[in-house]
This record gives sequence, structure tokens and C-alpha cells, in this order.
Amino acid sequence: MDLDGIFKAYDVRGVYPSQINEATARRIGCAFAYFAAAERIAVGRDCRLSSPGIASAVIDGITAAGVNVLDLGEITTDALYYASGSMDVPGLVVTASHNPPEYNGLKFCLPGAAPVGEDTGLREIEQAAAEGCRSGASVGSADAVDILGGYVDHLFGVVDVDAFASLAVAADGGNGMAGIALPAVFERLPARLIGLYLEPDGTFPNHPADPLRPENLEDLLTLMSAERPDLGVAFDGDADRAFFIDDAGVPLPGSTTTAIIADWFLQREPGATIVHNLICSKAVPERVVAAGGTPVRTRVGHSFIKQVMKETGAVFGGEHSGHYYFRDNFRADSGILAMLVLLQVLSEDGRPLSQLRIAYEPYAGSGEINFDVEDQAGTTAAVAAAFPEAAIDHLDGMTVDLGDRWFNLRPSNTEPKLRLNAEAPDAAAIDELVGAVASIIEEGP
Repeated sequence: MDLDGIFKAYDVRGVYPSQINEATARRIGCAFAYFAAAERIAVGRDCRLSSPGIASAVIDGITAAGVNVLDLGEITTDALYYASGSMDVPGLVVTASHNPPEYNGLKFCLPGAAPVGEDTGLREIEQAAAEGCRSGASVGSADAVDILGGYVDHLFGVVDVDAFASLAVAADGGNGMAGIALPAVFERLPARLIGLYLEPDGTFPNHPADPLRPENLEDLLTLMSAERPDLGVAFDGDADRAFFIDDAGVPLPGSTTTAIIADWFLQREPGATIVHNLICSKAVPERVVAAGGTPVRTRVGHSFIKQVMKETGAVFGGEHSGHYYFRDNFRADSGILAMLVLLQVLSEDGRPLSQLRIAYEPYAGSGEINFDVEDQAGTTAAVAAAFPEAAIDHLDGMTVDLGDRWFNLRPSNTEPKLRLNAEAPDAAAIDELVGAVASIIEEGP
């Protein structure tokens, strides 16, 4: 895949090409070094079979530009953000997150874990990489750095370990990077870890490390049925995202988790700002307002959320997809930190999660439904025309607000698809709304 293809295949969270060879990785590493304009860059990687070679090539490109490298080895993506934030250096991690084993890619950040997205650097890096790697006046060095201990200390600077009860947690690492950090985290807790697939394995032999797909939760649900823990959690491949399951074995939507954690922060900082993406349930801003906070609605994607958090001073941000962002984590997302906050919530509240969650779920949601659509713009316009009385905005795709129900229709960044998310008062209303929108999409413009 050429550079243009690689950067066109980007995800809103990084560059996720299906193929990236070491020669290209070297050029991108060199380009990032010139773009970041720093003396040191932190580099980490996940456990995919191609990651060591790609990371080595990236490091070679960075050092060829005369920049020194802090080689973090195998780490979670949020540990890379910790390194960037705590040492005030740019960073990148070689990972394709939840994507299949044959994929690989890169996630970048600037000092302080500041995001690099399509509008904040990716295009400049692509252009510089296309021009080739320019040698620096001297060759930089690459030194191994172990940040695990500091990273764990940092996590426990956000939560209060003395508040934790002796809860049991079933955690599925998906053979990804969560298994690097979870044992060290639970050594500090009174909680008991019941681990599943914690051994990093870049072939992902048990199931794909994508917790949003229900079939990838089956083994965790079987374990929870046998062990009856207080909480279940499944991580994606690089552990920046977490998906939670209550004590009754029922998964929590990302909106529910966002609202629960937002409440926890607002109890500690009355009046604080909470950021949520526009796919989240209306219950999120409603709960934030009820708790005396200020909700702020954003586009989907880490670069947008982190920027809005910076502009507003928000203490916390959440997405429907299981990404949770913390001001005290350099505004970066962390699946493990979200798990720790949720454990503290359960410890302090005393009720099981299956009861606690009820107040945060007044509506029914469709989940994300994908439609194969070649003419995305024309189809979206046809859907808009079918709801002339609705309030419509285009902050991210198209959101159609019908009062007691709403839906969002967004084009995929990488595929000829439209993604539908809808919410209504109950399941019957959801079925009616989704059916109406689906019929328009299927008819076409």
C-alpha cells in the first residue's frame, strides 16, 4: 500500500492501514520526527507479529533525523500517552487496536499527549514522508525505558485505593496489551482479578480483540456465569478502550458507563464540564445537568474530544464506543483507568452494578447499524428530506432530532457505508424509527 493509500485508510483514532512495510514505516518515523520538532520521541508497540519490525523501522527513521528515541517496548496505548504527558515528549505507538492480526498502523501524539489527527498533523506527516527521509546533522540514540511502574502510580493518582472494596473482576485481555498492565494494577488493589486471555499474543488465537462485537464477549460471559464476579471488563487490542458487563451478565452501553463516571466526577467537582460525543444517549447530558454539571457535545473521535476538553477544562469525556477520557490523564483515553473509576463507584455505592445502572438508562438504543451505500451524500439528503419537521444538525454526519426520539447517520471514513445510531423511549419506538430510516436508505436517492 502506498503512502496515499495508508493515510486515506486512517481511522479517527490513528493510521490503521491493512499493510505497512518497514521501509514505509521508516519514512513515516522520519517525517514525524521533523513534524514534532523535538529532541526526544517516545515509541511503543503492541504485540502483533509485525510490530517489532515496524517499530524498529520507525525508530531507525526517527534517529536518522537526528532525534533521540525513548524505546518503551510493548505497552498499552494509554501508557504511551502517560509517557508523553509525564515526560512532555511526542510519542507514537505501533498498533492497529481492535483490527485483525494482519493489520498494523500508528497512533501519534505531541508533547502532553496532545492528539494528532487529520486536521492536526496527519496530512503534514504524510507529505513529509512522501518526500523521503532527510538525514539529520547527527544520528540520534535509542534507549530502552521501563515506564510500567510510573504508569501504574499515575493511575492510582486519579482514584483512591483506600476506598476500594474486596470486589471480584473478570477481565478479558483479548491476548492484547491489557495483560501487560493488569497484574501490576491488581497487585495494588483489594479486588480480585479473574483473568482471561491475558497473555499477549499477536495472532489473537482466542477471538479478535474487538469488544464491541457481541461474539467476542462469549468467553467472558461464560467465565462470569461460572465465577459470578462483581464486574466484567473486555479490552481492545491496545487497551485504550474498555467494555463493561454487570454482575448479572448484561453489557453496559458506552453511554451508561459515561453517565456513571460523569456522576462520580461531579460529586467531587460540582459544576464541572463533561464532554460526550453526539452518539451518546440523551441520558448523558440529562444526568450531567441533574448533577449540576455542564455537558458539552462533540464530534466522534479522540482528536475532537481532547481538543474540546482542553478548550473547556472538562474533567471527563466519554464516547459510545468505550473510549473514556480523563483531564488528570492528560485528557487521554484509558480503558484501565475507566475500570478503576467504575470499581471505586461500586465500592462507594455498595449496590451491584445491575441495580446501580437502572437510573442511567431511561431510553432504548439501536446500537450501531451499518448500511452498504455508494452514494452516501445523496442517501443522507434523501433521509433528511423525509423528516421535514425535525431539527437537523450536521456537526458529525447528520443528527435528526424528533423530540422524543433521534438518530444520527454518519458516513464511514474508510468504507462505502452509512452508520446509523438511534434512540427512542422504548424498544417498539426504536424498531419503528430504524425501520423508517432503513427503508429510505435501501430505496436510495
